[in-house]
Amino acid sequence: MSEQPLNPTPAGSPDAPSTDGTPTGPARNDAAAEAKPTGSTAAGALADATTEETTAAEEAAALRAASFERARRLRMEPRFPGGPAADPAGSHHERRIRSFQPRRSRVTTGQQESLERLWPKWGLDIDGKRVLDPAELFDGLPVVLEIGFGMGEATAQMAADDPGTGILAVDVHTPGQGNLLGLADKAGSTNVRVANGDAVILLREMLAPESLDGLRVYFPDPWPKARHHKRRLIQPDFLDLVAPVLKPGAIVHCATDWEPYAEQMLEVLTAHPRFENTAADGGYAPRPAFRPLTRFEGQGLDKGHVVHDLLFARV
Repeated sequence: MSEQPLNPTPAGSPDAPSTDGTPTGPARNDAAAEAKPTGSTAAGALADATTEETTAAEEAAALRAASFERARRLRMEPRFPGGPAADPAGSHHERRIRSFQPRRSRVTTGQQESLERLWPKWGLDIDGKRVLDPAELFDGLPVVLEIGFGMGEATAQMAADDPGTGILAVDVHTPGQGNLLGLADKAGSTNVRVANGDAVILLREMLAPESLDGLRVYFPDPWPKARHHKRRLIQPDFLDLVAPVLKPGAIVHCATDWEPYAEQMLEVLTAHPRFENTAADGGYAPRPAFRPLTRFEGQGLDKGHVVHDLLFARV
């Protein structure tokens, strides 16, 4: 006689084993419950991984945005407290073609000292928020506007040679601004003011009609590539801004060593109804004695470049 379990499970009971040994009833359900989550677990893991990737991407985007904002604020902050602003007319948010590109080059110790000491006295930002009185800036002297002065050597020399004329010199190059202030101070010249920013905003918004006695544009960027010619400063629209702020008879004096640009200057100035060529033959003029030979010009002459001067009177 075979042994029987002490508490045999009835054959029809839900807990009775099947004939092939597979659990039945609750036991089978428990086993199935343990085996079933395989697919759902993988899906859940995939969802978790996707969530982690999304979170990481959002964090990276937030870090990039914060970095861009820090860079923007840095550009907006002046490099020297009390000195020229990094973007004086930033509130304008203008979308237009510009003839210059701001450069934040290295500033020497001497240039920094000049900026910190002399900018409050002789410097101003072109912010488009006020109208300047050039005569008041220079105690009643006749005033010429110079756009783009590089490192300021020629401007400082012209100021020293002609103390009876005020020079309102505009540029965006911080080392050049500091250098010009230092040169003027060393020479004892008090007839120089350095304006920081976009000359177009100065002409359009900050100068009263017939308030200037002349304009000087020496060796502006020629933008030699054809697709960049639209960036050249001497254009009909620019002259439309210049003419109203010049007094009758005021001289526009341009100089360049780039032959194609000289030809364009001559063409544009000749065609404008508010300007008249002072050269009898309607062409280029000899270099006036008051315009010094600059280092940049000397380098061009050494390379065989021909320098052209143009002098046009406002009519």
